[in-house]
Amino acid sequence: MSTTITVAKGDGIGPEITEAVLRILDAADCGLRYDFIDVGERAYLAGHSSGIPPEAWTVLRRNAVFLKGPITTPQGSGYKSLNVTIRKTLGLYANIRPCRSYHPFVRTPHPDMDVVVVRENEEDLYAGIEHRQTTDVFQCLKVLSLQGTEKIVRYAFEYSRANARRKVTCLVKDNIMKLTDGMFSDMFRRIGREYPDIGQEVQIIDIGTARVATQPSRYDVIVTLNLYGDILSDVTAELAGSVGLAGSANIGDRISMFEAIHGSAPDIAGRGIANPSAMLNAASMMLLHVDQPSKAEVIQNAWLRTLEDGVHTADIHQEGASRQCVGTHDFAQAVIARLGRKPSSLRSADLRSGTNLAFEYRRPPTKRELCGVDVFVCDDCTTPEALARRIEGALDGVLRLKLITNRGVRVWPDGFPETSCTDHWRCRLVSTDADVGTTAYPPIGRTSIIEALSLLERAGIEAIKTENLYLFDGQRGFSLGQGE
Repeated sequence: MSTTITVAKGDGIGPEITEAVLRILDAADCGLRYDFIDVGERAYLAGHSSGIPPEAWTVLRRNAVFLKGPITTPQGSGYKSLNVTIRKTLGLYANIRPCRSYHPFVRTPHPDMDVVVVRENEEDLYAGIEHRQTTDVFQCLKVLSLQGTEKIVRYAFEYSRANARRKVTCLVKDNIMKLTDGMFSDMFRRIGREYPDIGQEVQIIDIGTARVATQPSRYDVIVTLNLYGDILSDVTAELAGSVGLAGSANIGDRISMFEAIHGSAPDIAGRGIANPSAMLNAASMMLLHVDQPSKAEVIQNAWLRTLEDGVHTADIHQEGASRQCVGTHDFAQAVIARLGRKPSSLRSADLRSGTNLAFEYRRPPTKRELCGVDVFVCDDCTTPEALARRIEGALDGVLRLKLITNRGVRVWPDGFPETSCTDHWRCRLVSTDADVGTTAYPPIGRTSIIEALSLLERAGIEAIKTENLYLFDGQRGFSLGQGE
């Protein structure tokens, strides 16, 4: 049976490595048919700000599988990341990035490394919601959802079980971001109870990344947030020998995309020296996804044998260890020549199909109560005390000013003169019944917020943003100010 997949050759080295990979797929008689689309730099420059023309979306949604070469995003403002747009628009929620070492044929400080990074793919800072709010301050919103978090955590455990992995490690920064990263780690612990056969641990992302770099054998499968996963998987790829070896799968409920994790490398484009291995490994993951594990194994084994035989591209070539330094075309031909052969010392491919997660999110019943509002004010006042006096005078007893923070730290009441302040102030308004010396937050009415904002405007205090404060089942749905 033939499978039709969407293919984009990409920019920079993309066309060279894509064509090499397609030759290998055809030589292995994978029975694939290709619908080619043109996305990326030329689409951007033709006026499509997303990098994708409308006709390409039609093809992408028609086929369930997309093999994509690396893309160049033009320099300058106004161009959104094509990868992020595709992942979010098509619901490609799980980014799977395996990295293993190929010692001694590829240089690596960690000969036994075999780590899989499962990266959340749709949320976090990659939501791309940014604002310049004042002359001094810029903002990027970190957005996590319960359903997105539960889905990626479940996928990590299901992937581990399907691929006989022994342990899942959750990497977060929940000691600082207690609501967002805290929710992620809490979800990991809750879902983990359903998988008692798999080892589990939670680590802070900074020390976790350091340990991955120095002791990768401690790790098996890592599940983490979008930004952390992006950085961490580049670290693991380089540790394994080269980012040019690492492929990735972007898994969705209906459509999935497969690509190299590296960029378009325009500095070497057109020279015929790029390593097609990362995209070839992505294509092997694609074959697993379309239930062709035997073809994936044949290709992977031929690729491993090529590495063993010392036929290497320039990025992994080692004097005295490599036997032949070849370009993109000749490397592909070397793999084709070894189809049907297995490596003699590297571990042969024993590939299992990926997992398609049957997931249904059920929103928990929750009592939500409004208990205050953070009003962000743009003001170049000389002191926090002066701003507090103006706000308290303007509110006229409608709400009470509880505290003022600047870049998250409390500067009123009882602030320190050493604290450096910008023109961006968070002013927390609560019920007049609240005791400002405690962290209790009595409920308030919605109209009181509207009235308070109107009073601030009349007093010449510019509110540039508001965030309502809610209790969820009596628990704060917001962070305390540092020092509160």
